[in-house]
Amino acid sequence: MANYVLVHGAWGGGHGYEQLAGDLREAGHRVLVAALTGLGTRSAQLHPGITLSNHISDVCEQIADAGFKRFILAGHSYGGMVITGVAARLGSKIDAIAYIDAFLPADGQSLWDITGEYEHNWYIDSQKYTPGLVAPIGSVDFEPVPGQIGRHPLLTLTEAVRLTGEEEKIPRRAYIFASNWEPSPFGRFRDQVQAEGGWEYHDSHSSHFVMADQPEQLRDILLDLALVPAPAPARS
Repeated sequence: MANYVLVHGAWGGGHGYEQLAGDLREAGHRVLVAALTGLGTRSAQLHPGITLSNHISDVCEQIADAGFKRFILAGHSYGGMVITGVAARLGSKIDAIAYIDAFLPADGQSLWDITGEYEHNWYIDSQKYTPGLVAPIGSVDFEPVPGQIGRHPLLTLTEAVRLTGEEEKIPRRAYIFASNWEPSPFGRFRDQVQAEGGWEYHDSHSSHFVMADQPEQLRDILLDLALVPAPAPARS
């Protein structure tokens, strides 16, 4: 039995993981779908002062509360920022980390740093009348759906991740790229992991929402991460 920790993206909530979490539990594993302050089921707590560090702490605290000594960590989209921060704190406890069409920041990078002019204009313009709270990108006349989708705190998009070396202790790393979503901001991370080596790369013929479009593929990728690789044969 493995423990899985699933982190959702910006504006949304954990409901997007409902099928995946169910599939993993059916396979005999324990699953924690993280609840981030101000988003999803915690949307009533939304305020402009929420930071990326708050969301990283949310996940770390929920892992401790669940009693997970070791776990597999996965994040979708903005969730890549959060899981990178979690890895920098708890890397020695993580058996594998999976980025599901997600941002992959380097040390000292914020989400602002790894997005472009279109996103920057949206982040600023869409919070003109709701200071510090950004509407879902591309939305028109947005109205929140409590418990599911709402505005997102701007400070989480401007705070940088700080790596510690703890993240280097994770033995397996996977990146899932949604190749049917264009234009995608994640092509640079696809190229990065393929160039670096040491990553398990998966192409998913899906929109950005891999969980909905390719649930079986995503389930199988995450289940495989629960398999401990055989040790390398000793040299004689």
